[in-house]
Parts: sequence; C-alpha cells; structure tokens
Amino acid sequence: MGTQITPTTDAPPLGMVKRSTLRVAKPLADFLEQEVLPDSGVSPEEFWSGLARLSDTMAPRNRALLTRRDVLQQAIDTWHREHGGATAGRSYREFLERIGYIVPDGGPLEIETTDVDPEISSIPGPQLVVPVTNARYALNAANARWGSLYDALYGTDALGDPPPGGSYDEARGERVVAWVRDFLDDVVPLESASHAEVTSYLVRDGGLVGVIDDKPMPLAAPGCFAGYTGPAAAPSSVLFVHHGLHIELVLDPTTRVGALDRAGVSEVLLESAVTTIIDFEDSIAAVDAEDKVGAYRNWLGLMRGDLTEEVTKDARTFVRRLEGDRVYTAPNESPLTLRGLALLLVRNVGHLMTTPAVIDAEEQPMFEGLLDAMVTVLIAKHDLARAPSARNSPAGSVYIVKPKMHGPDEVMFADDVFSLVEEVLGLPRHTVKVGIMDEERRTSVNLKECIRAAKARVAFINTGFLDRTGDEMHTSMEAGPMVRKADMKSQDWIRSYEDRNVDIGLQCGLHGRAQVGKGMWAAPDLMGDMLEQKLAHPLAGANCAWVPSPTAATLHATHYHRVNVMARQRELRGQVRTSLDDLLAIPLGSPSDWGPTDRQEELDNNSQGILGYVVRWVDQGVGCSKVPDIHNVALMEDRATCRISSQHIANWLHHGVVTRGQVEETFRRMASIVDKQNGGDPNYSPMAPSFDGQAFRAALNLALLGTGQPSGYTEPILHAARIQHKTAP
Repeated sequence: MGTQITPTTDAPPLGMVKRSTLRVAKPLADFLEQEVLPDSGVSPEEFWSGLARLSDTMAPRNRALLTRRDVLQQAIDTWHREHGGATAGRSYREFLERIGYIVPDGGPLEIETTDVDPEISSIPGPQLVVPVTNARYALNAANARWGSLYDALYGTDALGDPPPGGSYDEARGERVVAWVRDFLDDVVPLESASHAEVTSYLVRDGGLVGVIDDKPMPLAAPGCFAGYTGPAAAPSSVLFVHHGLHIELVLDPTTRVGALDRAGVSEVLLESAVTTIIDFEDSIAAVDAEDKVGAYRNWLGLMRGDLTEEVTKDARTFVRRLEGDRVYTAPNESPLTLRGLALLLVRNVGHLMTTPAVIDAEEQPMFEGLLDAMVTVLIAKHDLARAPSARNSPAGSVYIVKPKMHGPDEVMFADDVFSLVEEVLGLPRHTVKVGIMDEERRTSVNLKECIRAAKARVAFINTGFLDRTGDEMHTSMEAGPMVRKADMKSQDWIRSYEDRNVDIGLQCGLHGRAQVGKGMWAAPDLMGDMLEQKLAHPLAGANCAWVPSPTAATLHATHYHRVNVMARQRELRGQVRTSLDDLLAIPLGSPSDWGPTDRQEELDNNSQGILGYVVRWVDQGVGCSKVPDIHNVALMEDRATCRISSQHIANWLHHGVVTRGQVEETFRRMASIVDKQNGGDPNYSPMAPSFDGQAFRAALNLALLGTGQPSGYTEPILHAARIQHKTAP
C-alpha cells in the first residue's frame, strides 16, 4: 500500500505540431497562436521557447516531489504496521519529525505580499467556486457580486420551508419583507425606530433619513449611508455600507412588490460574492487538448471582458454577458462607482497529473500544472493590459489558487514556477499571487512554513475539509479503521485543523493583507441550514468562505454583516487555540461500534455518492454534480467528495470491516438506484444491468484500488476512464 502510481492515463499524441522542443496538440497550438498570443505582448517564439524551458527546468523537480510523497507514505505505512496502529504520544510525532514529514519552525514570520485588491485584503465576504468549462455558470458567478436578498429568501428554504409553486404568494412575500426589515434593523438601524415603520426615504443635507408619520428619522450610524440614485428628495435607490459590504434598497412603488410595501421598497440587493474562483481543477473534467482549449477559452473571455453565452430560460432566449459597474451619487454629491463584478481568482491543477496536450523534449506528457501556470497567466495579461478601472485586478495582480500541495517544498516549487512564468511573459516579479489550499495533511502540520515558502505571494489560505479528510484517511490508512464519515466533523483533528488555519494565518500577518478562508457548503438546496450553520465561519475569523451558488452567496453575505470579521481577527490575533498534537490525532474507530446495519448504511451512502458523481464525470464530462444522497438530499459532489467516499470504503475494506463481496454487491445495487435517479436525463447511459461500462468500473475501482492511489486521489482512474470513453469507437 502507498506505492506512487505514475499517471498513465494520457491519450495517444495524435495531431501534434512541433513548437520549440515540444510537440503540441494542434487545437491547443492554434488557440494560443490565433486567440491568445496576439495583443499579449509575447511572441509565439518567446512563448513556446519559454514553455519548453519551464518544462525542462521544472519537470524533474516535479517528479522528485511526487517521489518524496511516496517515500514518506511508505515510511508512515511501515511505522503504523510496526506499532500496531498506535497514533498518540511523543514517539509518533518524533517519528514524523525524524523523517522530515514535520519540518522545523523557522521562527517569526510576516508575509510580504503587496499590490493586492481590497476584495482580498480588507473586504470580508462570500467566495464562489465555479467550473471554468461552463460559460453560463462562469458568467453567473462573475456577476454574483450583487444579488437579490428578496429572491434568495423567497426562492429557497431559508425561511424554514420550501417556496410554494405557482404565482407570487403574498403571504410568503410578507415574511420575506419582515425578515429583511429585521436584518436592516440589526445592521443599519435607524436612530430610534424600525425600517418597517418607514413610509419613504430621502436624502437631506448629505444624510439619509427614513420618514415615519412625516417625521424624519436618521440612521443610528450616519456613516453607513453610502449613496443613492435619482433625486435626493425622492431617490430611486439608497445605498448603505456596513463592514465593507454594500446594501442597496431599490425604491419603486410601481412594481408588484413595491406597490405592496409601505416605503415602496421593491428590491433589496446585497453585495454578495466579493470574490469568485474560476476552477480548472476539482469541478471540471478536462482530460485532453480539446477540453483544455475549451477551459482556456472561457478564461480568456473573462479576462478580456467579452465572454457571452446564449441562454434560454422560461421560453425566452437572451445573451448573458458580464455586468458593468454600478454608478451612484455619494452623500457629498460626487459620483460614486462600485464594481459590478466579483474579483476573479483562477484555480490551476495540482502537481500530480500530466496532460497529453503537450509532449516534452523527453517524449513525456507535460505536467498539467506547469501548462496551466503558463497559459492562465498569459491569458491574464489581457486583463493587465486594460485600464486599471476596467481590470479584473485594478491592483495589477493575477490570483492563482494552487491546490493539493504537500508541505513547504511543494509550495516553494510553485513559487519558483511562477517566478519563471513571470520572467518568460515579461511580468514584474510577484505579479502572480498564490492561494495556498490547506487541504493536505503535510501542509496542515507545516502551514506556517508553507506560508513562508511563498511569503511574497501569499494572498489566500483556505481550509478544504473534504480533500483534507481524504488525505487524513489515506496517510493513516495502516493505522486502523476510520470513524464513519458523518462522525469526522466531531473529531479532535478537524477542530484543530480549522482553528490552526486561522491562528497561524493571523500570526503570519495575513490580517489586512490576504484572505483566510473556510470551505464549501455542500448542500445547495439546504439554505436554511446554511444560514444557521455557516455563521460559524466569520465567527472563526475567516474573511471568506466557499458557497456553491450565487443565491447561497447572497444569503451567506448576511453573516458578514452580523460579524465584523476584521475586528474578530484582531481579537483572535496572537491566540493559540489548539496544538499540533491535536491535529495529529488520527480519527480511528472501533469495529465493535458498528453493527451490520451501520456498516451497510455506510457502504450504501459512500457508493451512491461515488456512482452518482463518476457516471456523469466519465460519460458526460461533468466535473461537478448535484447528486442525491441515500436520503435523497442533493449534495454537491466533486473530486474531493469522491476522494473521501472512496478512501473510506478502501479503509474499511483494508481492515476487514467490510468484504470485497459486500462492496461489489453494494455498488451493483446502488448503481440501479442511481440509474433511476437519472431517469429523466436523455443523455444518461444506465449502468445496470450489465455493470460493465467505463463509468461503473471506474467507480468500483476507486474503492477497490483506493489504497494504492497516490494520496488517495481520484484523478488517475477518472482520467483513464474518461479518455477511454471519449476515444471508444
């Protein structure tokens, strides 16, 4: 167990053209030369020779880092086998220090990152993650900077019950309005009255007043008034700012909603997804040059500002495009312009996988992370060439989130990669800012030194509970059987993990300079639960947290009004709430705690999630799906959730908690259920009754072969199956 599997999932290098010392898939070469390189300031010769240099220089280091992962994993496996699964005490930690899994503390650290935009440094708020391959979703996410609070409450279960069907329900609308008025009273209150009592709003002497029974009532905090549109005596909208985020009340008594409102408020808009991650990694399925070109083309459209998509909705067809800025009159009567779009970050792939889109001078497929680094930054040059007011980043930075890095050496490698990319593309040093995903165990235990390794680039650290749990199980596979998946969040290691991420980030000077983030809410239909639970993220000191949709971003934005995150970070700075020993506590369970019913329920739940996700990934190339679980609750599934489920089954199978026969029978039975759940999809290919398709075999192999997958990752098996599906006659 633990042997590094070198990815062998690359398609044959057909249709390649020679560029420098590389062979490049013609669709990729054509796209870069015809669409990206013109107007970039980089000639084709400079680009191709630079890409070859990047590969020649960095590929050997990349391979060595993957080998280092394998060496450490083998040592940990051996230690657990020799010590009977012992996981606590000084000897375990000393062992990890001795083999270099835990590195020495390098002393005090203050990051040196400069030229970051306020959305990163000082405006806490929700962060969307969206697959780059879906142009419609990408446009929606970029446009999710502003969202309707009325719509988010009315159209979800946020009020405690699902929305009614049919035409507008006035009773529900009244509940929405009451909720919003209470929210306004909490965050932007009037001096001694409720917003529910206001009959009109007007601007007087540079301040906002709410009129109640012909009496003007000022704001309790006049500085919260940020601007308005229309005439001061009868504004069309009024704008508040609170904790750095804006709230706009649209005043229009001629609309259906406004006509029923005492003050004529027809809409309440919240500044919502302040930042959005455009994802090339876990939420997409890109296995060849065709897929990569589609992804890069959408990123190019976002960076140029000209991405569009024709959309048909409610029997109406229209073109969706990027929103413009929003213009108001400030309290002092000067013009006020606010950004209409989220600040976009881009998530590249990790260090593991290679791509058949480029073959290097050694006749090896290029590491995909190296290709992403060069191409996504090249594309971002189109944004940097625009006027600052029109850029994605007025500060002149490119924000790249780098996932699945194991420890400081791998972060340092990423830093060196981006330095070489900047040199080749003629960009100032440290133009590229890095987001470090704290989602692998070796990064968690060495987080401070990981930050030090990119101290002039760090703009973001983020906990990723899903991948982090998958790596927790894989790293400690030989220690014993793991607790049930639903019990993971109550374990000591996860509490330590979440607290340490914030504490260490603040110790390293991220306050006011970078984002400290939290992970995804994975149940997009359970907005009531999200409203109740995700308040914990800003309370924990996180100035961003992931959400799965624009609607979720708007609802989550209310949490950043209820919590002053920047003040909360100042309270937490200097605290040490947990220890490294807590983080190293492996979440082992006892087989005696699980009867036959418990074991089968766990198998059913895990296998259904795997199958529901993998069948769409392999057969349709869908990298992120809303998959019903065993209780028919729709959950967002991506490769991180698939990693947990497959590693959990692999762990229980490895330790005899379940048998191979049980696993295979469960997968066959659950495949039939997944087929029924997808019965309404005309593009769906059933897995039953043959159970011999690429998707079913890949899903089953993720569990049966899980102990041997590198770090428990799902990519090698998924990529192989998808390529075979795409190339099948």
